[in-house]
Amino acid sequence: MNAGTVWTASALIITALIGSGGPSLAWAIAQLGWVAGPTIMLLFAFVTYYTSTLLTTCYRSGDPATGNRNNAYMGAVRDNLGSFKIKLFELVLYVNLFGVAIGYTIASSTSMMAIKRSNCFHEKGEKDPRHINRNPYMIAFGFTGKIKGSLTGINIGTLTSTQNIWRNFQALGDIAFAYSYFLILVEVQDTIRSSPSESKTTKKASLISIAATTLFYMICGCTGYAAFGDMAPKNLLTGFGFHNPYWMVDIANATIVILLLCAYQFNCQPLFAYVEKTLDEKFPNSQFIERKIELRIPGCSPYELKPFQLVWRTVFVIGTTFISMLLPFFNDIVGLLGALGFWPLTVFFPVEMYIKQKKIPKWSTKWMFLQIVSVACLIITIAAAAGSVADVFLDLKSFKPFSTDY
Repeated sequence: MNAGTVWTASALIITALIGSGGPSLAWAIAQLGWVAGPTIMLLFAFVTYYTSTLLTTCYRSGDPATGNRNNAYMGAVRDNLGSFKIKLFELVLYVNLFGVAIGYTIASSTSMMAIKRSNCFHEKGEKDPRHINRNPYMIAFGFTGKIKGSLTGINIGTLTSTQNIWRNFQALGDIAFAYSYFLILVEVQDTIRSSPSESKTTKKASLISIAATTLFYMICGCTGYAAFGDMAPKNLLTGFGFHNPYWMVDIANATIVILLLCAYQFNCQPLFAYVEKTLDEKFPNSQFIERKIELRIPGCSPYELKPFQLVWRTVFVIGTTFISMLLPFFNDIVGLLGALGFWPLTVFFPVEMYIKQKKIPKWSTKWMFLQIVSVACLIITIAAAAGSVADVFLDLKSFKPFSTDY
């Protein structure tokens, strides 16, 4: 039964929006400055809201008021676009989900490590008492996820002008990542009651959510920049811009870990389902894929465990954890993920679906406006991705895989 309201939808959207992207915003504002930083954040908020209204309009197949409901972004794409764009969307979606899994592993393991290190600062004073190996924390987060999933401007004096340009571009990716929530927007809309129309309710919920989130992000980014200036850390909670009160830093990092553990499961489910469905169709007679084991738990109904799911999902988590251990660059990965997901998922596909559903004539004023928005966002995406990749290569020069350095 669809009984959601504008307030339940707003709560779900805000929960999806505010997450691991927030701690990097002080650094992003520091790269862009007091004028450009907040201005660009407001522009991202506006574009995100505008394209969300396009996507919500395409929620129902055919008639926007009486057409069949879609319970996921994928369904809306399949009902509105041709086969080539559907395949393209699937590729973008699953690559993005794989990248998000890696990003969440890096972010959460970094927070787990920060809890340990902040306690060391508390015990030893303000001196850095020791280096801490990042790898056990990545492994701990990864295998916690596996068990659950199987069962369910900057300092100019130290940087060249070229490096400053790359970091300005990377800051765009960090801000884009902070506004990424389109993968769940259609699912949120599917929870809303039909009267008033789901589209109107979701548009209002998106406006409330993006406005509230932008206010929160402005506070995080601007106060962080005001406090630390050009030395604002890449991750406000783990970059150790401050250590006291240490218990507050620990609580903040612990909540990030809990949030990302749940988000990891939620975001990986479509990828898990796609792989399992594809292999099931290709190997319909495979005993390994089809086999089920019934587990009887006292006091609970029997649980069916598929060994194939256990094995493949375990391998997936091991793989993402291993990659995260090789590339533990929180800010670089966040910027890259924001760049890769922003244009295709937030702009391109909503624009294309809206044009198709509303039958907007080619070269008309509205068609031209939508295409200009799409191309402009594509340019931003390319710049942000280039900046993040450049910073990854810069960090790799001084990084040794599996090292114990923070």
